[in-house]
Amino acid sequence: MSDLPEKFRNTLTIGDSISGLREIPDGSIHMILSDIPYGIGAEAWDVLHDNANSAYLGVSPAQERAGSVFRSRRKPLNGWSAADRLIPLQYQEWCAEWAVEWRRVLKPGGSAVLFAGRRLAHRAVTALEDAGFTFKDMIAWKKSSAPFRAQRISAVYERRGDTTSAGFWKGWRVGNLRPTFEPILWLVKPYTIGGTIADNMADHGVGAFNEAAYTIYAGGPDNIIDIGFERGEAGRHPTQKPVGLMEALISLTTSRGHVVLDPFAGSGSSLIAAKRLDRIYVGYEANPIYAATAYGRLTEEPERLPV
Repeated sequence: MSDLPEKFRNTLTIGDSISGLREIPDGSIHMILSDIPYGIGAEAWDVLHDNANSAYLGVSPAQERAGSVFRSRRKPLNGWSAADRLIPLQYQEWCAEWAVEWRRVLKPGGSAVLFAGRRLAHRAVTALEDAGFTFKDMIAWKKSSAPFRAQRISAVYERRGDTTSAGFWKGWRVGNLRPTFEPILWLVKPYTIGGTIADNMADHGVGAFNEAAYTIYAGGPDNIIDIGFERGEAGRHPTQKPVGLMEALISLTTSRGHVVLDPFAGSGSSLIAAKRLDRIYVGYEANPIYAATAYGRLTEEPERLPV
């Protein structure tokens, strides 16, 4: 069911997937499932640009002028400088670096399903569309808990001693709503020109989606999904996703024996899900610490008997 050479099957490579994917043959992957970096500077590995004036995980000249009170709050949405406001475009350009390779290695009709941050998800979609993908849908993963850090603007006026303004603006906040969902972007490589999806399914095994399998996890063919962590599962990675959630997404577009690729494997949740579902997995992770965690989890995961 796969044209993927044996040396790539059920492997996790420590290294940069952008260069590593060039070794994978054309059209040998059935699905790409990945929790890509969001480009919002949550961790050092999430800073994806050479922006020297960025306040991400550091201090820009503008932030220094603003004072230490702002230092722990990172940056406002519009950045601290004109250079910071280039970051959305720089994130799109970074996505474009690997989008073409993703399309090349996928089979016609194959899906690329990726987690992306709400702030820059549209930039990822644009890069993938420019590479030839079709944007199919967005799935909302509803999280069991989320912090709400929007500052009360009345508190700012209270510190200034301006009780009139504090009272007038009571109930108003600076920041975002509670982030209770994360977007999951579903894109597809166009199926064979001149054929139908049915023809593509017969030729390549992908193109449609498995409603029955997905419903087992999601409760219906809905684009809102609520799957949390199993007991003792969390805490392996700052942006870790539940294995059960990855199983649901893999079940949506692939069958047993298909190949699932994760170019940003992190602690390996997608690879474990693929292994549990009798799929072939291929993973890349640039951070050796997270790769070691993924190796350990995969080793602990028992082989499943064919059913």
